Amino acid sequence: MPKYLFTAKAADGSPKSGEVIASSEQELAAQLRSEGFLVTSMRMVDQETTKKKSISIMDRFSKIPLKEKLFFTRNLAVMISSGLSVGRALNNLSLQTTDKKFQKILQTAYLDVQKGMSVSDALAKHPSAFDDLFVNMVRVGEVGGSLEESLGILTIQIEKENDLRSKVRGAMIYPAVIVFAMTAVGVLMLTYILPQITGVFVDMDVTLPKMTLILISMSDALREHSVIIAILFVFGGFGLKFFLTTKMGKRALSFLVLHLPAIKNIVIKVNSARFARIYSSLLRSGVSVIGALDIVADTLANEYYKEAIHSGRDKIQKGVEMSVVIEEYPKLFPVILAQMVKVGEETGQTEQMLMKIAEFYEAEVSQITKNMSSIIEPVLMIVIGTGVGFFAIAMLQPMYSVLENIQ
Repeated sequence: MPKYLFTAKAADGSPKSGEVIASSEQELAAQLRSEGFLVTSMRMVDQETTKKKSISIMDRFSKIPLKEKLFFTRNLAVMISSGLSVGRALNNLSLQTTDKKFQKILQTAYLDVQKGMSVSDALAKHPSAFDDLFVNMVRVGEVGGSLEESLGILTIQIEKENDLRSKVRGAMIYPAVIVFAMTAVGVLMLTYILPQITGVFVDMDVTLPKMTLILISMSDALREHSVIIAILFVFGGFGLKFFLTTKMGKRALSFLVLHLPAIKNIVIKVNSARFARIYSSLLRSGVSVIGALDIVADTLANEYYKEAIHSGRDKIQKGVEMSVVIEEYPKLFPVILAQMVKVGEETGQTEQMLMKIAEFYEAEVSQITKNMSSIIEPVLMIVIGTGVGFFAIAMLQPMYSVLENIQ
């Protein structure tokens, strides 16, 4: 059945807008009349533009920075509120962005809008830059005459997402630098320093222990096949990145992060916060519950959360409440999330309750990431100590053998 975007007003003048599936315009109008609303406008959504577009392989490797999207969304809202046409706003913003790929996308969108295409349909042609959440929020804002408000909600959403990513990424910089430095020092030791030490042992014809032989083998491999190892390392990195864009790779990574003790808690809270904020924003904008859940599922990165929400959508269509659905996935959603959603359903304040949940878990993630460096530091010290100890023992054992032979 076709999908319609509509705006309507109640007898007291309160507006309503959203997206709904109906067999015809007459059925939609009758449905809204039964709810006490009079249709003021309706438009059938173009099935071709809403059809999920595939992202090219190149686009998978080069995404638009979140800061560029935030700059675009915030300034588009400001320009529209100032009375500037959407077309001129798109053109002005395309000239201001520093990302060349994003600049081309905005120029193309501007030309499409100039030809009479709606902004949402023009943006939907570029799924690598504008996901389903962005496009649907803009579409609802266009139909309801509240584009500025929709862009304001999107701005807050992108700001929060950027903030979460920055905190998690910032917490991981310290261990990443340490691991990189350890790897660099290890390669340097094996390539240049170790051969000079082991050369003495070879000249003295000493029987070397297994640990020392392992280090010598690693050193010989690095020196004799350095080019091949470097090529394999580069291709392995690209291969791994490509694998993680496939269905199997995404599922494997999703399983891994949900079972690693160090980051499991962060992953659950980040996804819970994103689910609550996005779902709340879509409901506030007038998107139907089923449509909102479809968009949320496609927006979340973790495959297990996608499957849970898609499954929940089917159950909600049969009359099951959202809180009951969430309770069925205790390993993905904390207990408090289901309880607060249930309170929201009972009081008719689901949107407000979801927003409070989002703010709560965002604050939790912020606190965890602040303490992460103090948690990771002792673990790294143990790893470094183990590596140094292995190297020291491997070098000292043959030295003791040499001294015994001399005596």
